[in-house]
Amino acid sequence: HKYKDSREHFEMRVHKRLLDIVDPNPKTVDSLQRLDLPAGVDIEIKIQ
Repeated sequence: HKYKDSREHFEMRVHKRLLDIVDPNPKTVDSLQRLDLPAGVDIEIKIQ
C-alpha cells in the first residue's frame, strides 16, 4: 500500500482499584450497585 505507514494505532489501558468497605450497610451496597459509569468502565461487587 502507498499509505501503509499512516494506519491508526490504538492502545488499551487497564486500571484496577480495590475498595475494601468494612461493615457495609444496605444503603452503601445499593448506592454502589446504582453507580452510573461511563462506557468501558466496569465494576465488580463481592459481598463476603
